[in-house]
Amino acid sequence: MGAAGFGALLLLLLRAAPCPGQLSGDTVFQPSFIHMSGPRVNSFFLGNSSGVNFSIILSPRDAETGKLQLANCSGSKRAGDWNLDVTPGVNTSKVTVSLSRTLELCLPNATECCPSPLCMVETLQVLACRGSVMLAQLLIQAEIFANSSFAGNVSENATIIPNQAFKPLGSCPCNLTAGACDVRCCCDLECTPDLQQLFSGSCFTGVFGGDVNPPYDQLCSSQSMEYTPEWFPFLCVQSSLDNTPFLGYFYHGSISTPKVPSFKIPLQTSPGKPFTGYREGDPIITEEDEYFTVPQQSMAGQCVGNAPVAYLHNFDVKCLTNLESYKGGLPHDVRINTGTADFIQQNVLYRAITDRGKFITERENLLAAEVLCQNVTFAEHYKFIWKDKNIEQVNVTVFHGSLCDGEILTQRFTVEFLSLNSTHGEELFENPAGRGLCASATDRPVLFGVDSYSGCILEVDINEDCSFLRGNVTEKLNALVQATHIGKRDNSSYSDLNDWVEIIRLDPFSSNVSTGGFKGICPDIPANLNIRIIFAKVGAVQGIPQQEILAVQISYSTVLWQFQCGLGCRNTLSFLPITASVQFIEVPAQPPPPVTRYQKIYAEFDCNQNEVCWPQLLYPLTRFYTGEPYSQCLAKGLFLAFLVLLATIVSNPWFSKLWNG
Repeated sequence: MGAAGFGALLLLLLRAAPCPGQLSGDTVFQPSFIHMSGPRVNSFFLGNSSGVNFSIILSPRDAETGKLQLANCSGSKRAGDWNLDVTPGVNTSKVTVSLSRTLELCLPNATECCPSPLCMVETLQVLACRGSVMLAQLLIQAEIFANSSFAGNVSENATIIPNQAFKPLGSCPCNLTAGACDVRCCCDLECTPDLQQLFSGSCFTGVFGGDVNPPYDQLCSSQSMEYTPEWFPFLCVQSSLDNTPFLGYFYHGSISTPKVPSFKIPLQTSPGKPFTGYREGDPIITEEDEYFTVPQQSMAGQCVGNAPVAYLHNFDVKCLTNLESYKGGLPHDVRINTGTADFIQQNVLYRAITDRGKFITERENLLAAEVLCQNVTFAEHYKFIWKDKNIEQVNVTVFHGSLCDGEILTQRFTVEFLSLNSTHGEELFENPAGRGLCASATDRPVLFGVDSYSGCILEVDINEDCSFLRGNVTEKLNALVQATHIGKRDNSSYSDLNDWVEIIRLDPFSSNVSTGGFKGICPDIPANLNIRIIFAKVGAVQGIPQQEILAVQISYSTVLWQFQCGLGCRNTLSFLPITASVQFIEVPAQPPPPVTRYQKIYAEFDCNQNEVCWPQLLYPLTRFYTGEPYSQCLAKGLFLAFLVLLATIVSNPWFSKLWNG
């Protein structure tokens, strides 16, 4: 009978014949029967444990009936190798039964260990008694196997590890546990023959299973190849397994120290090779090989004080601060790398703030004697004058003012990149910035490759004429782009018309729809200006892709304006939002011209485009070949020519007639 079935039978016998004096239903162990397979087990005594004595006893079976002998309340908290611990509680007590002996398999000349894998099979009873009256009992069937892990003393003798390039590291790699048998490891010497019979048919194979020097495919005596080539065994290796290709695979590489990331970067220059200039989006570098930083707004909406300034990226941010958390920015005496390994000084102009109301947003009522003020920076405006890939000049305007305790300051930082050629007459390609009224809206330049969307709000009266409104909106949007042509590249020549692209303008749709005399409604208002710039990659210079603008189109999208009546309709003014969007569209470059028939024929004999080079067939016979002495090359060439001549003669029909005749 199995151990589980035997335990269940014992439980039924005990439940059928309760002990004399046992109370029914008041107190109980939960669970009341446990099949134990480890050195520790827990149960819970449900009920009031005040005045209750707990004891553990070994329950031997009756040799004739096979039943457990009846227990009494005269036991203790220790029985043989078993200990009983009780953690009392209000209505629940934790009962822990633990084994105090080791579960290791016996090594030679060892005692107090397990002689066999099935180390212990015993039956335990835990009794809860009040005086001589038994309140509840817990039956435990222990069936514990020996541990396979090694917990003995480790020898302090140093293990000599052989050189893995000339000798295998271990003869039995699957032997992972010291002093115990590893399952499916047939080369493990600690596995007895009885244990090996359990997994003799599923042993590990290959190098992991102990075959550390397997015969390789090139060995003449090898029969392990699935697909034998035609030249085998004509060309094979005859060698002992000590000279195996499985050795020598270990590479002793160098150790590299980790680099700590920081804002300091190496300057892209070396002796004899100057700095190649900035590209759009590159961080601007200072003389100390650090990023030039200006406070900017992060994706989370917070201001970051040490954000690098990117080349040709304009921004206008506002940051809130007070006197306690105020921090000064980057010193203005820092010199900036122009892009050609030269450095320029910033041109700084300091101004005082006269109207603090535009920057101070909150004040706390403090006593005049307690107010502490300090001169701080209210705003900084940076203007970078650039040409091609270099920075020509940096102009900075700094506005100072007094900030006192209890005041919230709105600092403003702007960075604007202006082309050096913009002062020579060409117009900036701009779109409105901000979300205020159009009368006070400002413009910002359009950056190549950066899609943008902005707009402003136009005040419209309820009695506004629809035709006049369409003309007014169209005039304001057309004023954003007054140019007729745009340069294909950043270095387009003013004298070469081929370097410029004409702007295609699609006039807004002229509506003749009548509103029927209704006021406050106008259809087909061209309120959205759409600018689409098509560009493509037309080549590369020193590995850097060169992009070129192919076409520019300006179109309008119309909306229906309707007067929005406010509270009580007392206001006769309403708002019309007008927007401008810029979209860059990349298209594939034009395909190359088709290859002519002459180029196709020549390509077959081009040694740079083909693996087989027929013009160099006799190259080994020339003086340019230096792989072997010239005399040997000549002898081999003559011998090869003789074989070709002999094959030609033998394959001729008259030779066979002459041979047979």
